[in-house]
Amino acid sequence: MIVTPRIFLRLAAIVFVAVLLQAAFFSGVPLLGSVANVVPVVVVALGLLGGAVTGTVSGFAAGILIDVMVGGTLGVSSLALMAAGYAAGRWREGYDIVSSLVPPLLTGALCGVAALAYGAMQLTLGIDATVSPLVVREVVVQALLGALLAVPVFPLIRRVLRPALVDDSARARAKAASARAGFGGRSGPFANIRGDRGHLRGL
Repeated sequence: MIVTPRIFLRLAAIVFVAVLLQAAFFSGVPLLGSVANVVPVVVVALGLLGGAVTGTVSGFAAGILIDVMVGGTLGVSSLALMAAGYAAGRWREGYDIVSSLVPPLLTGALCGVAALAYGAMQLTLGIDATVSPLVVREVVVQALLGALLAVPVFPLIRRVLRPALVDDSARARAKAASARAGFGGRSGPFANIRGDRGHLRGL
């Protein structure tokens, strides 16, 4: 990803809108005995599109905003989201997205990891955390909801950041070059007529 000042503003806006939507809407919508969390979905998408640095920084910024808005322990959400964003970015730097199933499946797995990391840090710090089988259920539910949310979220974020994506830009240039080459090398009946006329003039 090529991060220009304009793209940086888009990244900041994406993170801010995701946190705002989570606090104002998703946190009040119960699903499967839990609530959907769109923030790790967005962080993972940014990591998959921009790499480890983009994913880590986005996770840190989103976590700080969440902790400030909800009044939680500063840094706990950041660490969990940074881990998810970094893992997504490292995966992107090592492998290509060869299937449309990869983003949802990977997002679901990393959302589960983020939920598990958040619970583990709360337990370690003793912040209103108890060991319960419901923790495993919460991790599974967050993974499932994350995979479902990634289906519309990942393509949307990719569309917003398309000017900065190296792969998409290279693919667009290749298509344009191919179209120009095809147009320039196109032959037809009129080309044959021009050739015949030139041959007749030579006679």
